[in-house]
Amino acid sequence: MTGPIVVGVDGSATANRAAEEARNLAVALGVPLRVISAFDTDNTEVLGSGSDTWIVSDADTTVSIAKNVAHALEAPGLTVTYGAVRGKPAEAIIAEAERVDARMIVVGNRGMQGLTRILGSVANTVAHSAPCDVYIVKTVGI
Repeated sequence: MTGPIVVGVDGSATANRAAEEARNLAVALGVPLRVISAFDTDNTEVLGSGSDTWIVSDADTTVSIAKNVAHALEAPGLTVTYGAVRGKPAEAIIAEAERVDARMIVVGNRGMQGLTRILGSVANTVAHSAPCDVYIVKTVGI
């Protein structure tokens, strides 16, 4: 595993905290950073006004989230890429890590306490199924 560090984001403060730590690790290790966001539905809406028509989909919104986070993480000497991956968050992160031969996945610990810990969380699923190392960032309770 020699590829980038992969981090999943959803626009939340906890995901952004995990993304910041992923950036710090990528800079320290001298590897690229891949920021992704997952979308599980394929809702598409066609909007029109006069002769203009726009097609808006969940994928567009998801790419926008990943793009905004990626731009906020830019640092000298760091290559940051972004994208949207279809699927549930944990599945999408794992699939992208496999696709890019990721060196590491970084996730936050949201959902790893209380009832959701028993029912499952993104971090828990990723930790048990990842094709590479997983770094879980303490993002809850900070």
